[in-house]
Amino acid sequence: MIRTGLTDLVGIRHPIVQGGMQWVATAPLVAAVANSGALGFLSALTQPTPADLREEIERCRSLTSEPFGVNLTILPSISPPPYAEYRRAIIESGIKIVETAGSNPVEHLDDFKAAGVTVIHKCTTVRHAVSAQRLGVDAVSIDGFECAGHAGEDDTPGLVLIPAAADELEIPIIASGGFADGRGLVAALALGADGINMGTRFMCTTEAEIHPNVKNRILVSDIRQTDLIFRELKNTSRVARNAISERVVEMLRGGANFDDVRDLVAGKRGRQVYETGDLDHGIWTAGMAQGLVHDIPNVADLVAGIVGDAESLIRSRLLDLVAADAPVSA
Repeated sequence: MIRTGLTDLVGIRHPIVQGGMQWVATAPLVAAVANSGALGFLSALTQPTPADLREEIERCRSLTSEPFGVNLTILPSISPPPYAEYRRAIIESGIKIVETAGSNPVEHLDDFKAAGVTVIHKCTTVRHAVSAQRLGVDAVSIDGFECAGHAGEDDTPGLVLIPAAADELEIPIIASGGFADGRGLVAALALGADGINMGTRFMCTTEAEIHPNVKNRILVSDIRQTDLIFRELKNTSRVARNAISERVVEMLRGGANFDDVRDLVAGKRGRQVYETGDLDHGIWTAGMAQGLVHDIPNVADLVAGIVGDAESLIRSRLLDLVAADAPVSA
């Protein structure tokens, strides 16, 4: 067993987190992650209303007695969802672990803290992580440039970002972006993180309620087959490369604005990809870690394999390398 500041903070057995992916992070996947000893997050905004979120939390509770959390992503919008009502649904449902993401979580922290909720904030830069720590969050999940979804504008890969964050932070750090196996877990721990967050890897599990076509596309894709969209709009997002993403990239490079691509990138189109398996119907997210995904196991086997491989790597290869430097006895 690998014990870290993260495992102690949220009461899990393994320092592995399943990202709160919109349209993907539903009760069967989250419960399976919880039952494996890792930490799963439901996606609040996948649920159409706060009442639906309450039902999804209860559905998850019917499948596990282990800790799990809820992701609340806060993004600027012309017609924002009722965040206060979603927050109230989370608190009144008795959830004790929340991941906030996107914009500054300050407006939510007082209520969460008053309810005894552990708050993990996801961000893409050290400066934002330091700001979140100052606000009083309990841990940060920090996304390197390799990640799926919003990658930020600094283009800093995890190999640099994670130790840079570790130098500045006192709270636990979850390394996000590019993680899919035991090697990544060991590397993250060596860099100063207390655990890893995986999204793309958990999409390719039997419990993920997405169309098999999506999973199979990830299996055959390599690390190069993603696109960065919205770069010109300073809202960069890494997505699976398909006909829509290539068109959006071309249009924005040619001077188009968001209104010109709005219909192409609509969330309802992306959701239909996961539901129907039409891989070119809309935008859907995938990280560079897809190049490390080669099977579709159940969650329990995936988590056990990652932890087992990490422990073996620490005990054998790394210790052997240290031993190899020892002087030879006379």
